Amino acid sequence: MPSTTSTPTDRPTRVSAAAVARASGVSTATVSYIMNGRPGASVETRRHVVKIANEMGFRPSGNSSGRDPLLTRVVGLILPNIVNQMYTGWAQHIINATAAEGFEVFVATTQDDPESLAQVAGTLAARNVDGVIIAAALREDSRALRTLRQKRIPYVCLSRHSDHLPGDFVGIDDDAAAADLMGHILGHGYTEIATVIGPRFSTASLAREQSFVRTASASGVVITGDRKISTRLNSDGGRVAGEKLLGSPNPPRAIVCGSDEIAIGVMEHALSLGLRIPEDVAVVGSDGLPRSRSLLIGLTTIVQPVREMAERSFELLLDQITRPRGTYKHSVCAHRLHIGRTCGCPPDNGAQ
Repeated sequence: MPSTTSTPTDRPTRVSAAAVARASGVSTATVSYIMNGRPGASVETRRHVVKIANEMGFRPSGNSSGRDPLLTRVVGLILPNIVNQMYTGWAQHIINATAAEGFEVFVATTQDDPESLAQVAGTLAARNVDGVIIAAALREDSRALRTLRQKRIPYVCLSRHSDHLPGDFVGIDDDAAAADLMGHILGHGYTEIATVIGPRFSTASLAREQSFVRTASASGVVITGDRKISTRLNSDGGRVAGEKLLGSPNPPRAIVCGSDEIAIGVMEHALSLGLRIPEDVAVVGSDGLPRSRSLLIGLTTIVQPVREMAERSFELLLDQITRPRGTYKHSVCAHRLHIGRTCGCPPDNGAQ
């Protein structure tokens, strides 16, 4: 079970029906009739009141039908890309979870560009979605989250979060996971080690790099600056990193990666040079994608519980949508180390 903590916040107070009535120029009773789906108001008045209520972020406390008349039954999902299978896995499980509750999903990608992220957040706000799950949060840029907050649209950060604006969060303990992975590599006796992570504006990528370096240093292994690479979160990024590392005068003996897609790109480049894995260079990843753990690839990697994280994200979002609260929740899901053969261990053919 994931561990969950709640943190008090200064989230805006709940908007009252009386406030909506004043802004709409109608009585509180009229707002109540409309919000609870009862007759007694013209179509024009109903549309006007619902529009004002949406703009103010009003949520009724409940109605006899059990369905909130203000909900669009659409949630947004913002991903960095749909090339990395980690993101497509999350997307599929989120779509399944939302469908079970009668919601649809609007999926958008940002390519990890801050301007695209801000634009997507504005588009989702304009479409008045009921909430947003965002797996593309940028550590130093909270514009997208501020847009959603200003429009009183609840959001959940998946895997990444902002350093400057709090919110519900679902992820793994990236620090501990990276320490486990590096500890395993150190256990093989490797001392010439490099690290390759995704963009450092991702809190998950940065936390993994810092833990890789710190864990190695605690064992007397120093990872120098030219062996700490940040690249794109896909196999192309891994190939670029592999070219730089393996083309150097003193290439590393082991490469510890912050994602499986990056690790696969590194291995593809190594194989193109005629190198053997792990005999010439050991490579390990993070994420635990099914194809990475297959007998064909046999990657040693950290496994994230993709389905659990996706379902927990929507669970927290739905909780915010239906029962606005004054706290944020952090849900940390358990990771595990999968031992393949790319690190130098005999493969565990039964492990999945």
